[in-house]
Amino acid sequence: MPREQRICPIKRATEGPFHHFFGYYDKTPWDATGRYLLAMRVAFIHRPPTPEDIAVIGMIDLENGRRWKPLAETTTWNWQQGTHLQWLGSAPDRLIIFNTRTRDGYKAVILDVHSGESRLLPRPIYAVAPSGRRAVTLNFSRVHRTRPGYGYAGIPDPWEHEEAPAEDGIYYLDLDTGESRLIINLAQITEIEHEASMDEAVHWFNHLQFNPSGTRFIFLHRWRLPGQPGWSTRLYTANPDGTGIVLLAREGLVSHFDWQDDEHILAWSRYQGEDHYHLYTDQSEEVQVIGADVLDRDGHCSYSPDRRWILTDAYPTPDHPERTLILYRPDTNTRIDIGRFYSPPELAGEIRCDLHPRWSRDGKQVCIDSAHEGERQMYVIDVSSIVA
Repeated sequence: MPREQRICPIKRATEGPFHHFFGYYDKTPWDATGRYLLAMRVAFIHRPPTPEDIAVIGMIDLENGRRWKPLAETTTWNWQQGTHLQWLGSAPDRLIIFNTRTRDGYKAVILDVHSGESRLLPRPIYAVAPSGRRAVTLNFSRVHRTRPGYGYAGIPDPWEHEEAPAEDGIYYLDLDTGESRLIINLAQITEIEHEASMDEAVHWFNHLQFNPSGTRFIFLHRWRLPGQPGWSTRLYTANPDGTGIVLLAREGLVSHFDWQDDEHILAWSRYQGEDHYHLYTDQSEEVQVIGADVLDRDGHCSYSPDRRWILTDAYPTPDHPERTLILYRPDTNTRIDIGRFYSPPELAGEIRCDLHPRWSRDGKQVCIDSAHEGERQMYVIDVSSIVA
């Protein structure tokens, strides 16, 4: 079995006494120049955020002693995905986008990190197309109620007492004009290959992501019966206007995923009764198992910029309280473990500190969030010796 362990140079990018993190694994914190690293700064880590808790948004100057530059504040954040903070594809050397809350509800802000100029959008964002011109989003109040740790506290869900409202779902947002509209609703999605388990269950959407060219996006449909701790999940793709919906994974279990290219999706899922990483071909029935003998657990998976490597992690277990950081080469079926990071057991559930590994834009470095030193901080790992 091709499985190795390699030591890579690692540097701590942030310092206490405050805690720092970036958020999810599906976007890069590096700007286009490679000089600045986006982050969020908070004063605590041992509880969920309340609607009053402030996170400071800032950037780390990697060429000036890792100097911290505060940029903005938000009360719209969670431990798993932050505030969907990211560099905007239309100007990734200066523009960032993140979510905020006003008296009128959740919104998004586009901010020029060098001039300080900003613009408020009428909806929050979830996934932004690589062009930086459009986004898809959802009801964060509903996600907060159904999947704590991924939504925002502060605004009630208007459809709290409806199982699958036709008035709520996934929304399209034009980042240039601010125009938005509902494109896929929850009632509609329950009619696609309907299952009896969907009856009397609460339904929600989660985890949206565009393909590299922005022509299709992924979304998860989840549902849970009253009183049940677990949920069922399906994976779909669609066009940005909500047309062309395709059901790809239908066996009730789908977790983390990433686009390999515009047509192929890697996902930890159940297919033909077995749980593995599977590679789905969009708009087809083609599915293949990836790394069955070496990738044996769910993790936050993403492809390197050149698409030759898969970066992922593995959750701790009762016997091994560390989070393992993994590089995997599909063409040679080679797994290389590049780090193990202690996971404090008190940071569990929605306040856990997943590594959420992310690639640098040149594919030579990896950034993680970790609490192995007793604080939630960000680290940069040099993987150039492996991926070169």
